Amino acid sequence: MRKRILLVEDQVIVRKGLRMILEQPGQFEIVGEAGTGLEAIAAMEQCQADLILLDIRMPDMNGVEATKIIKQRWPEVKILVLTTFNDEEAAVETLKDGANGFLLKTSEPEKLINAVESCFAGGLVLHEEVAAKMMPRLLEKKMSVPVQIPLTDRELDIARLVGEGKTNKEISEILYLSVGTVKNHISQILQQLELRDRTQLAIYAVKNDLV
Repeated sequence: MRKRILLVEDQVIVRKGLRMILEQPGQFEIVGEAGTGLEAIAAMEQCQADLILLDIRMPDMNGVEATKIIKQRWPEVKILVLTTFNDEEAAVETLKDGANGFLLKTSEPEKLINAVESCFAGGLVLHEEVAAKMMPRLLEKKMSVPVQIPLTDRELDIARLVGEGKTNKEISEILYLSVGTVKNHISQILQQLELRDRTQLAIYAVKNDLV
């Protein structure tokens, strides 16, 4: 079954270009388009997409506000944020609210497809050039006194790899575990640390020097 994608971008010509790129491989189905955050929420009511490709800057309701509302109402949907070099602060906010990563609008088509595939595989997508700018913001609230982390060595290894953006399959290959075992470990880690999802775990790993 093809993965269902909702495109949210206020510039129609950009949206059409994104549709053309994503439909070409054949494994994705564009089930809706929207030009604002409000339209994205209305579209989700109708199409129930698996992933939303979401622009940060839009009229009426921007990508930050839309991410917060969408993840509250549809926590299972993946959100890949389209951003620019000047939007790193907004990108940080979307990650805190549950987005699965961000990508520069100027990225090559192949990088866009790879980013979408990585999101579907459970990875955390961080465009390297923007990540370098935003990482200090992720670290700014870091404790000056070391925090005792209630995880086993194996759980720490998994948390570290999640922080590096690895998918469950990649983690299983690195640690010689089954994918099911990795999933179980991540569920246990999230429960112990009282975190909502793997995006919050990735941010936690960065803040606590696991990466």
